[in-house]
Parts: sequence; structure tokens; C-alpha cells
Amino acid sequence: MTHIAESLLSCTFSLIIATALCTNGIISGQKIDPDAYRNVSQLITSKGYPFEEHLVETADGYILGLHRIPPKHKQGMNTSRPVILLQHGLLSCSACWVENLANQSLGFILADRGMDVWMGNSRGNTYSKRHKTLKTTDEKFWDFTWDEMAKYDLPSTVDYIVKTTNSSQIYYAGHSQGTEIIFAELGRNQSLAGQIKHFFALAPVATMGNATGPFKAVAPYAQYIDTLFQLFGKGEFLPSSDFISSNAREFCGNDYGSIVCENLIFLLAGYDSAEINRTRIPVYVEEHPAGTSVKNFLHYAQAVLSGKFQMFDYGSPAANMGHYNQTTPPLYDASLMKNNVSLYSGGNDIIADPTDVKLLLQQLPNIYRHVNITTYEHLDFIWATEAKRQCYDDIILTIVSRENL
Repeated sequence: MTHIAESLLSCTFSLIIATALCTNGIISGQKIDPDAYRNVSQLITSKGYPFEEHLVETADGYILGLHRIPPKHKQGMNTSRPVILLQHGLLSCSACWVENLANQSLGFILADRGMDVWMGNSRGNTYSKRHKTLKTTDEKFWDFTWDEMAKYDLPSTVDYIVKTTNSSQIYYAGHSQGTEIIFAELGRNQSLAGQIKHFFALAPVATMGNATGPFKAVAPYAQYIDTLFQLFGKGEFLPSSDFISSNAREFCGNDYGSIVCENLIFLLAGYDSAEINRTRIPVYVEEHPAGTSVKNFLHYAQAVLSGKFQMFDYGSPAANMGHYNQTTPPLYDASLMKNNVSLYSGGNDIIADPTDVKLLLQQLPNIYRHVNITTYEHLDFIWATEAKRQCYDDIILTIVSRENL
């Protein structure tokens, strides 16, 4: 199993160097963007936008942090505002929608158009580490994958927003894992499907048989569930760390360090040097990675190995029978999703690989639009400097046309 450890170490080697250099004072601190020291609420309010934090309780007891940029209008005004939920990807959080400049971040751009912007946080990340009865020190707290995010987190969050805003339907924009959970759930949950007016899929993920990068490196070992749990444990995976974020912030803000950090991002997500703003990398690492469960990470490795859009595989026919009453994990069927969907994919995306996206497109019955940005990698859809022009403007145009604004 040493090859797994070596694969992970190769992905984080640059960051380890950065930490060592900063800790030993080899690289002197430079002026860092103030946003690199701000959490979600501070990122939003420092730009002059209002902020609200809500708590959503799921049917299985998790308490999720839900963030909102409410529309700027006085109470009592008879003005209908489009409501949209933004849902982050793996190892991310609501911060990803507001970490670029105000005129580049989807959360701010939508708010500027008068929309009611909500930003979800999946169980186990920085803003969703609470439960009615469990503590984060309990192994059972981390016994989840994106299966549970689809089954519990997504419907609970959407239902809360619909009720709070007194809306019959809302718009939904997801990135990566944020698309995967809704592709999985909409076809089997008609109540949820009726609450979604239009779905915008950024770096859409369903099958992952052609993904490369870290998941590809770990995938051959994904069948050895017990061994992997022994290696990684059954708890939290890559949580946010004040020590790491502090040192990474200083290093990534250095001229040399920013190049190292940029290439680490490319190693994880795909290459596109033209669209990344190096000066914002210290801002990104402040809230990333935001953590998930080891089990969720293994679920992704299984997806690469199997090439199937399916639930977590417990490693044997007997174990699967105990969980699912069948010997293999149940398959998700994206073709059952009847909602209109706009998809935005990247030609250099090594996670939502173009071949897997093509397979997904063949299944979806109601594609409103597909925009393929040939140069984009996986994280460009949340952090690229030109994302507004490349895809956010199209999202707004679709909403405006549907709302007759």
C-alpha cells in the first residue's frame, strides 16, 4: 500500500515545501490580500453586501451551514426576486463562490443582478460540522459519502430555501460534486424535481471512468475497502487547518511560491495558466481544502475504478447485500432527470473528463444548452478570471429570459 501514500505525497509535496520554508523563515512575508484572512461572512460583508447565516437540519440529524446574500430591497416591497442555490464541489465550501473579485465571483455577480443568492455547505465541511447527537470525534459522524448528500442534504437545503423565501421553485447551480448529487437525486425524488426551475451544471460529474490525477492514482486500490480504511482511518479527510492555511497563505503570496501553488492546482484539476489569478491563490487556500470524510474520498476512487454512476461499494457481495439488499451497489440513472439543465464543461478538465461528460450528455433528456470551454480545467468554473464572460453571463441570460426581467 506504499504506492497510495506516495501518490498522495506527490500531490502535496509542493505544499510541504512551502510550509517548511515559511516556518523556517527562508521566505519573508509579503503583503497579502486582506481577503486571505477572511471567512465567508467577512468576504461578503467587506465588499458591502449583506450576509445571513442559516442552519438546516437534515432528516438524519446533520446541521448544515447555509449562507445567503439577500437581495438589496426594503422589507415589504412587492418585488419578486429570482432565488438561486449555489452548491460547491468536493473539499470545498460556500467560500468558493465569493473568493474572486466582486466582478468575477458568481455569488456577487448574481447578487448584483438583484437575485436572492444562497450558498450551501455539504456535511462534514468547515461550515457543516454539527449534528443533533454525534460529535466530530465520533467515527459514526464521518460515515457518509455524497450518497447521503444527495439523499438528505440536498432536499433539506432546497426545501428550507423554498419555505424561507416563499418560492414555489428555485434555480440551482452546482460545481462538480454539487452537480453529481443533483444528477443522482432529481430522477428519484419528484418532490425535489418540482422545486428546481433550472439546473446549471459547472464541471458536471456523473461517471468518472476517464478521470486522471489523484483519483486515478488511488483507484486501483479502491476495491480493498478494509485496507484503505486501515490506511486512512474512517474519519475526516483533508480538513481545513489554521496551521496549513497560514503557512500556505504566506508562501502562495510570494512570487516564487505562487508558481508552485499554481502548478499544484493544475496537478489536481487540469492545466489552464491563462485563467488563474496568482494573487488570489492565498485567498483560495484560506478556506481550501474544507474537508470531507475518508469514505467520501474512497467513493470517488471507486467511481474511477468502476466507471459507473453508482452508490458506495462496501467491498463484497455480502456487505452490499447487508446495506442494499442486493450484491452490487445500486446504479443512479441520470436519464430519469426531467428538469432542464445547462451544462458547462472544460476541455482540460481531468476530473469531469470530456469523455465522461459526453456519456452524460447522451443520457440527459432535457438539455437546454451545453457550453464546452476547450481551455478550462476543473476549478476554472469557480476561480477563472474570465468565467463571467465564459459562462456566468450565460447563466444570468437564461434566468433573465425565464423570469421575463
